[in-house]
Amino acid sequence: MRRHLMLALAAALPCLVPALLAAQGTGQVREPFRPPIQFTDEDPAPPIPADVTDDRRVARNYPEQPPVIPHNIRDYQISLNNNQCLTCHSRQFTGATQAPMISITHYVDREGQTLGAVAPRRYFCTQCHVPQTVAQPIVPNTFKDMDSLISRPSDGGDRR
Repeated sequence: MRRHLMLALAAALPCLVPALLAAQGTGQVREPFRPPIQFTDEDPAPPIPADVTDDRRVARNYPEQPPVIPHNIRDYQISLNNNQCLTCHSRQFTGATQAPMISITHYVDREGQTLGAVAPRRYFCTQCHVPQTVAQPIVPNTFKDMDSLISRPSDGGDRR
């Protein structure tokens, strides 16, 4: 047993010594993906990006994608007793507000029964629908929708 413990310690020693020496006396946190900073330093939070408020519908990238919300919902209340989204988007108010009516699929429960009101599993809108913001993506996005892939001109090459 003692021999196994000594072998494990000897194997771990080359990994531990550089890390201990790097952190010794500097007071800095060293991680591969973060710049060296003092552990007591606090970076300010990045500003919250502005919401897109032009009320224009945004094209979807794939058929079942939930539409984004093209207006500010920062002070909207969505709770068990109140859903402020339904004051404009439910069937009874869309004529007066000119807002798009929520999909008929939102009135179907998990057993496939059509209900007279929004189904409980579709009641909390922001589970699927998010406000559109002017934020730039953190990671570059190379997503191509199906239409652009199908209509891509053929390069004449051999596809495998």
